Amino acid sequence: MGLFDFLTQEIAIDLGTANTLIIHNNKVVVDSPSIVAIDRRTMKPIAVGEIAKQMQGKTHDDIKTIRPLKDGVIADFGASEHMIREFIKQIPGIKGKIFNPSLRMVICIPSGITEVEKRAVKDSAAKVNAKDVKLIYEPMAAAIGVGIDVTQPKGNMIIDIGGGTTEIAVIALGGIVCDNSIKIAGDVFNNDILYYLRTHHNLFIGEKTAEHIKMEVGSGLEELDNPPEDLPVQGRDLITGKPKEIMVNYKEMARALDKSILRIEDAIMETLSRTPPELSADIYNTGIYLAGGGALLRGLDQRIGRKTGLPVFIADDPLRAVVRGTGIALKNIEKFENFLIK
Repeated sequence: MGLFDFLTQEIAIDLGTANTLIIHNNKVVVDSPSIVAIDRRTMKPIAVGEIAKQMQGKTHDDIKTIRPLKDGVIADFGASEHMIREFIKQIPGIKGKIFNPSLRMVICIPSGITEVEKRAVKDSAAKVNAKDVKLIYEPMAAAIGVGIDVTQPKGNMIIDIGGGTTEIAVIALGGIVCDNSIKIAGDVFNNDILYYLRTHHNLFIGEKTAEHIKMEVGSGLEELDNPPEDLPVQGRDLITGKPKEIMVNYKEMARALDKSILRIEDAIMETLSRTPPELSADIYNTGIYLAGGGALLRGLDQRIGRKTGLPVFIADDPLRAVVRGTGIALKNIEKFENFLIK
């Protein structure tokens, strides 16, 4: 143990396209939208997280809101660095300290990430005083967070549907045997809803409203056992230019999202087709695990179950499954050393 190890703080970060979560001392201490508001005149950030999200779609010419991550990777280096720094300052164990502690971090990344994108994540971490940075692939973190013993010689399939990417992986013996990372996830679902309302109702809405619709009446199936009530939606009429309100229901949303869900189903089937037969036998018995915010879409588990003919289980608190797994990997770093990318 080094002389100054007591000054080192350990944190686990799920740097997501839609939300960033941080674990410190085995607790989720930050769970905020990955959004930064910037003053266009000075190009300086003025807000991050929830405050910046409230500004989204409502800014004037002097302010713009940025999502620093696109498809699970850093798209705006400066904004992401500022966002990570501000979120770290919010951690109760670090907030208000005279000296900035050095940090030991485990950060999760999409499995389809390039070497250049990995470097961008590490460089962003280095700028916020991270002395030791390790990366873990999202499907592996999700599997650990779901409660799967990933070290066993047994095949498990995990699907993590986030904001920017859907990660599909078959895991055995502490490694990813075959995987698929596609850029169809929560953000694409939002765009599907925007497009549907524009083409079928001549109604123009913002991203924030589309996300609200997805959460309230979004569905993967046109027939649900417990359907949600119809939702009033306000926006701008594309013909008259006046504000107007319409009612939308879950059946319409199932039709709006159908093509994107079909592409996720195709990616799952393709991954299953590449799975070694011994692991296929294991998956037949263990089923498929769903994690990420997309797992909360009504009827999606049933739809994937019908397509694959396998039982589908939704993780407890799927939104936090990835960060939970990242936190477990950080806490048991010796045990999971082989899974982490240095």
